[in-house]
Amino acid sequence: MRTLLFTAALLLGLSLIAPASKAQELTISLELPVIETAQYYRPYVAVWVEDDAQQSVRLIALWRKEPDWLKDIRRFWRKIGRSETELVDARTGATRTPGRYQLSWDGLDDAGKPLPAGEYTVFVEASREQGGRSLQRQSFQWGGTAQHYTQEAMPELGELKITLN
Repeated sequence: MRTLLFTAALLLGLSLIAPASKAQELTISLELPVIETAQYYRPYVAVWVEDDAQQSVRLIALWRKEPDWLKDIRRFWRKIGRSETELVDARTGATRTPGRYQLSWDGLDDAGKPLPAGEYTVFVEASREQGGRSLQRQSFQWGGTAQHYTQEAMPELGELKITLN
């Protein structure tokens, strides 16, 4: 009887610590290419998600140095940068060297609330002083099945991979 109770308690305990089903997650793999130039400045990069009404719902990342140059990330500046200064300050990180970087988004909006299923668009925008500007966007269906997208390299952004699991 004691063995039976111990086994039942052990199985109950294991079921309580078993991992829950994994929530949906958007993974963004972006590349900052090596650009051969006499004077190279690291790009300013913004990554965010907009809903189907083109309203920003989540600022995922912002890599910058001086705030004066944020205006050069044009779409980001119009949508978020000029009006959401506290959010911009909270999500800002340093500029990055050329290389591949991975970011993820868990479906929460900027207030930390889960977004409903629906159509969204992820934006990746990069701008470099004495360089160019690149903007990549990819629509996806949140709350749906697994999805995978790859976009070709642009002048300031290398290949972009977006995966929704």
